[in-house]
Amino acid sequence: MPELEREAGRLTFKFVYYGPAQGGKTTNLMQLHDLVGAEMKGELMTLETQHDRTLFFDLLPLGFHTPSGLTIRFRLFTVPGQVAHDGTRKAVLSRADGVVFVADSQRTEATNNGESFQNLAENLARVGLELDRLPLVVQFNKRDLPAILGEDEVRERYAGAPWPLVFATAIDGAGVRETFATLLAGAWRRYADEFELASRHRLSEGAFVAAALGEPR
Repeated sequence: MPELEREAGRLTFKFVYYGPAQGGKTTNLMQLHDLVGAEMKGELMTLETQHDRTLFFDLLPLGFHTPSGLTIRFRLFTVPGQVAHDGTRKAVLSRADGVVFVADSQRTEATNNGESFQNLAENLARVGLELDRLPLVVQFNKRDLPAILGEDEVRERYAGAPWPLVFATAIDGAGVRETFATLLAGAWRRYADEFELASRHRLSEGAFVAAALGEPR
């Protein structure tokens, strides 16, 4: 649930990029940091080790002000992809308000993708979050590589799933903004009524997405 600080006039959303190791989670955040023009954009912090690029998390603070004066902030994290760091993944996933699952489009990574998504579902349950109620976007990354699953094949495999699909080549920035915009739209639809985003703060879904991306409202 987003954190509302009434006295400070601030609403904070926590989004987590999840997926298999080396799938492109950190690359998404690095590209997003360069691509968005939000009113308040902080530094991107990356912690690297010899075993995993993001042992703990990347943090990308973004935010904007609503017409009513409410400050809306977004804190974006990634989790380590390696199984050995599952405790860290659960800690970062705790209290998440939305998730981007970054899958690797290469055919050889299909099993890793499936195991990582199952791990996501299990860890959400462990931290008290419901997969079917949480805004979630599935991004198939690395579309520039050979031997990848075709878009039609991916859509067929996910035909019964409720989550939107986005195809991306994060290393070039392709699909990065679209992924984030899709997550933002899902978050608005999930939380707008509870936090009176439209009725009190005069913030439509389109304005919410545009402001977070730093686009004209």
